[in-house]
Amino acid sequence: MSENPIPITANEYAISSGHELASAAGFELLEAGGNAVDAGVAAGIALGVLHGDLVNFAGVAPIVLRMAETGEVKTIDGLGTWPRAASAAFFEDNFDGEIPEGILRTVVPAAPAAWLTVLRDFGTMSFADVSAAAIRYAREGFPVFPVLAQFIADNEASYRRYAENARVFLPDGAPPKAGDIFVQSDLARTIQFMADEERSRGGDRAEGLSAAYDAFYKGDIAKTICDYHKENGGFLALEDMAEYHVRYEAPLRAGFMDVNFYACGAWCQGVSFAQALAMLNGAGLDQLDLNSPDYIHRVTEVLKLVFADRERYVADPLFADVPIDGMLDPDYLRARLTLIDEDKACPEMPSPGDPWNGTPSLPDNMEHSTELRPGGDAHATKPRERVPTGGPASPDTSHVCVVDGQGNMFAATPSDTSADTEVIPGTGLCPSSRGSQSRGIRSHINAVAPGKRPRLTPNPALALKNGKPFLAFGTPGGDVQIQAMAQVAANLLCYGMNVQAAIEAPRFATYSFPSSFAPNDYHPGLLMLEERIDRETGDKLAHRGHTVEYWPELTWKAGGVCAIHVDQENGGELQAGADPRRAARAFGR
Repeated sequence: MSENPIPITANEYAISSGHELASAAGFELLEAGGNAVDAGVAAGIALGVLHGDLVNFAGVAPIVLRMAETGEVKTIDGLGTWPRAASAAFFEDNFDGEIPEGILRTVVPAAPAAWLTVLRDFGTMSFADVSAAAIRYAREGFPVFPVLAQFIADNEASYRRYAENARVFLPDGAPPKAGDIFVQSDLARTIQFMADEERSRGGDRAEGLSAAYDAFYKGDIAKTICDYHKENGGFLALEDMAEYHVRYEAPLRAGFMDVNFYACGAWCQGVSFAQALAMLNGAGLDQLDLNSPDYIHRVTEVLKLVFADRERYVADPLFADVPIDGMLDPDYLRARLTLIDEDKACPEMPSPGDPWNGTPSLPDNMEHSTELRPGGDAHATKPRERVPTGGPASPDTSHVCVVDGQGNMFAATPSDTSADTEVIPGTGLCPSSRGSQSRGIRSHINAVAPGKRPRLTPNPALALKNGKPFLAFGTPGGDVQIQAMAQVAANLLCYGMNVQAAIEAPRFATYSFPSSFAPNDYHPGLLMLEERIDRETGDKLAHRGHTVEYWPELTWKAGGVCAIHVDQENGGELQAGADPRRAARAFGR
């Protein structure tokens, strides 16, 4: 932690991502004349190599962007769908409704489609250009950094379950140590094959990008993945791969102070981030001392209300009638705020509201009804045995954000771990295991169904002030993501911090809701505080009924925020911040 945190400042362009070498890859393309999309895609692909523990090239990659030419904000889901052979009934019948680790939780890999689609539509460079650094990092290797070393060591038993995972991630039969050179030759060949197919097609840039796309989704790569699934009892088939495409969608908008934030839809927790900001906007945070007992209590109780609505209502809107307008309606959110007791913590996840009718609580006879549209009991997940390791962990995911000299803005939150599923032999790929964020229970709103997207935790965001660029940001951290992002936004807008100080400030997180990840652990009342929040504050929060525990200072469990702030009051100066809690780094010119 810096004594006086200072952001990277720039006048032309800036990038921040979850690893220094990923940021360097994107920055190199900015220096070569590329735009924010070129740089963001290059860094995102590189993260799938550099952070192979937490991000997979064949994983997910939700994106939000704003191109200066039109001023329009767009989102790309970058999230795969369940194969046509999958069903909640299968998991109920065979696994008691659980989504087990391994290839059965695989959904269609979405990240390559997201990168190639946004590059085609808004970038200027070829796939070979944007993937060159990633290929080099995979082929030649890079120094193992502490977070990577720790994750692999902590999950050594998981990697040993499958021979190919062990071969890749336990070189020489043991977890790599910090400073070792980590090589991923198979992954280098896979990405290089796509670049070679692009070059062989000839023609214009769009035709080349189409060839790279087909190489992954219709050609040899797809066949290798799907043959392995067929031979090992997986669901994924060539038809699932060939018919897949990412979706452009309009963003959700929420006002916080005098800034408009733009988030992804209800296929991820972007809707929950928007709801949290909108509620906090009316919660009087600027009247409270930062990280005081009153502040932490109020923010935590707001977040509990948000997560209660998320558990009841949020799922793929193509399969569920999600009341998005009602969930973001100002009158509904003000009504929800009246449920907060300033002197007493809700001991568990509270009841959801009724956004269909604008009332703060469901009628008593509907609270646990599985017949309530759109379905599912918000309290169906029972408390499980506590995890005795300083709070639950949601380690996977990283982030990249870019703002270029034209005012284009790009933010992406790629993800998918390599510890909970199988490496496909010869490819270096762990096709997306994001099915872990669905439910294997037919009555649940987020139940597995063919063609359905799991409810995703990654949710990149942008913000505009007076219609002009203000902030691009995001973070890893699973269910902590929207909590960390909301706290950073408040640090900037309510407490006047620069972006690096806003990122480094102490954080806290509630876990008083079912986890988004199978097996959906639930920790009623649990509130984690970073150790820099003093014990007197913790004692006062405990007196109000919170189950207070402490994280170490600057723990990776509190997220890894990357952000770029456009300072409109200082000539549009770019201020880029990167979280010391992980391996993030920012560059600018």
